[in-house]
Amino acid sequence: MDLLQDLQWRGIIYQQTDEEGIKDILSKEKISLYCGVDPTADSMHIGHLLPFLTMRRFQEAGHRPIVLVGGATGLIGDPSGKSEERKLQTLEQVQHNVEGIRKQLEQIFNVEGENGAMMVNNYDWAGSMDIVTFLRDFGKYVGVNYMLAKDTIASRLETGISFTEFTYTILQAMDFYHLYKNHDCKLQIGGSDQWGNITTGLELIRKITGEGSKAYGLTIPLVTKADGSKFGKSESGAVWLDPEKTSPYEFYQFWINTADADVVKYLKYFTFLSKEVIEQLEQAVKDEPHLRQAQKTLAEEMTRMIHGEESLQQAIKISAALFSGDVKELSAEEIKQGFKDVPSFTVEGKGETGLVDLLVAANISPSKRQAREDISNGAVSLNGDRVTDTAYVLSEADRIEGQFTIVRRGKKKYFLIQY
Repeated sequence: MDLLQDLQWRGIIYQQTDEEGIKDILSKEKISLYCGVDPTADSMHIGHLLPFLTMRRFQEAGHRPIVLVGGATGLIGDPSGKSEERKLQTLEQVQHNVEGIRKQLEQIFNVEGENGAMMVNNYDWAGSMDIVTFLRDFGKYVGVNYMLAKDTIASRLETGISFTEFTYTILQAMDFYHLYKNHDCKLQIGGSDQWGNITTGLELIRKITGEGSKAYGLTIPLVTKADGSKFGKSESGAVWLDPEKTSPYEFYQFWINTADADVVKYLKYFTFLSKEVIEQLEQAVKDEPHLRQAQKTLAEEMTRMIHGEESLQQAIKISAALFSGDVKELSAEEIKQGFKDVPSFTVEGKGETGLVDLLVAANISPSKRQAREDISNGAVSLNGDRVTDTAYVLSEADRIEGQFTIVRRGKKKYFLIQY
């Protein structure tokens, strides 16, 4: 399959401004294309991934990706998908966010070689532009009626939209024109909600450069879950690419918990596995769903891509330890990842603590009588080892790297004791 056929098979193409034109230009030359992200936070989340991974597929086919971080547009705010005005960020906050996102994008793309990814920031050409230049050189080419017809703007007319957000689509159009003129960029990729902004860019290019301009737009579908819930959210919130916000273990767990109804679609969307391999995994979902081979492969591919092999192996180790209960093999750092969201209790001081007293103080057992009963019945484990002595006193030997003791009550209820 060629590139476009592969994208079609994966279900990645949603809309194209000129299907035949895109097919023709890709068959004749290696092009530059771009996709942008506004720095609304200092990290991207997995909802940002699909457009950039799609652009990486173009790179692997020999084309050159231009990755745009919107230092200027991030100061304004895209009205797309919002029912009210965004809270404006300071320039300092936006620049901080730009650097965080830039590092993550450099992990996704190859930045070396003839078609190495180029990183740009639209603040470099829009940040110093005066209002008269903006109005004369760009504003006059975009009609108000044309903008009012855009869904992103029309949907906000009843609730209200400021002139600032109203002009966002012109700023993004300026990006496409700038990259077209200065870097011979001929294609913009974006999510389906970016269709209006992309077509405004094409209109601006056509009006400034003439009818013979060769520029195109392609959008990808909104990623959805079969049960109707929002993709990219876990119980603890958004799934971030920053390991400080979402640990590699949590990242791995998000993907491995993918439903059977979604896993093949996500393998097509997000991984670079071949059609043959994905079809084999699709068959495995039908024949042996209990083995969850497709989910394991998806989790491994995504964690390796975003966090690297070492973090992947660490996530697998934590998962195996939690499943088996053999947690004493984990390091303190691995415990921080794997037990981030379990109930915790901090023991003050360095003295020894009786197990019964600890269970009550940490709200693991409701009373001393229940605590003794739990221990006697073998329902309590320390660092994976069952304790049945009601007079047991915890010592330094029960502390993993001197920092943690993991208490398990019953089969699945974990508690983290910190020192």
